[in-house]
Amino acid sequence: MNPDCPNSNCASFSKNVDTRKDGFYSRADDCRIIQRYYCKKCSKRFSTSTHTLEYNQKKRRVNIPLLKLLCSKVSIRRSALILGINKNTVLAKTIYLAKKANIENSIFLKKLKVPIFHIQFDDLITKEQTKMKPLSITIAVDVQSRAILAMKVSQIGAFGHLAKKAVTKYGKRKNNHFKTSNDMLAGLTSIIEKNVLIETDEHKRYPTIVKANFPMATHKTYKGEQACVVGQGELKKNGNDPLFAINHTCAMLRDNIGRLVRRSWGLSQKAYMLQHHLDIFQYFYNKIYLKL
Repeated sequence: MNPDCPNSNCASFSKNVDTRKDGFYSRADDCRIIQRYYCKKCSKRFSTSTHTLEYNQKKRRVNIPLLKLLCSKVSIRRSALILGINKNTVLAKTIYLAKKANIENSIFLKKLKVPIFHIQFDDLITKEQTKMKPLSITIAVDVQSRAILAMKVSQIGAFGHLAKKAVTKYGKRKNNHFKTSNDMLAGLTSIIEKNVLIETDEHKRYPTIVKANFPMATHKTYKGEQACVVGQGELKKNGNDPLFAINHTCAMLRDNIGRLVRRSWGLSQKAYMLQHHLDIFQYFYNKIYLKL
């Protein structure tokens, strides 16, 4: 079956009619032979790659290596140096890889063994540009398969000894944590059992969020334990950690995403780029690392 005509002004747009094969061409980037097509209504020529996210890309060969580098603690600039491409190319491809990962993540959640009866979720604190602009990453994991179900970035206000200084320098910062966390759990209601067991720490907002989305759930909270040195401070000294699944996932994030590593030069300049990076890592972790 021939693909649809991509011309939105054409009478046969998205109707899968009036198109025919129109020869081949050799793509310069990877030397693959690509099928061309011709629309008999509007005379537009296109190919099998026209409808893909990779359309017009000149360096397809670096897509997979870049994905692996971004999920292996390699920074944006060092990835560009290793692959021999410009930093701006890496940034553009990060956005492309995030779009691709979002599609794959949605397919993965639909194919995941459902319903899910046991999840854990928590927040990982990081920053954009400076410690006076903190961000919170809300993460939900399936305890049985260890799969990451969702990760969402939210803006929060500065706290601790930097709170007053942050307000003086940058003004009052909007806190989106409650809305983002609530929306994230709401998006998982279709794959999670109504009477699910949800385990979290003793964050004061968590009971409200759980009750709003899973009123029949059993919600267990645990007091936070003292962190150990390994795992970037996310793993706990207590050998019998009841929240090990989520804490280990947070440790994996710290250790595999360069912008989340503690005491390093790497940090996020924009919150939306951090979200893109997390979407890519979710795909990498579930499909390549866990092989689910």
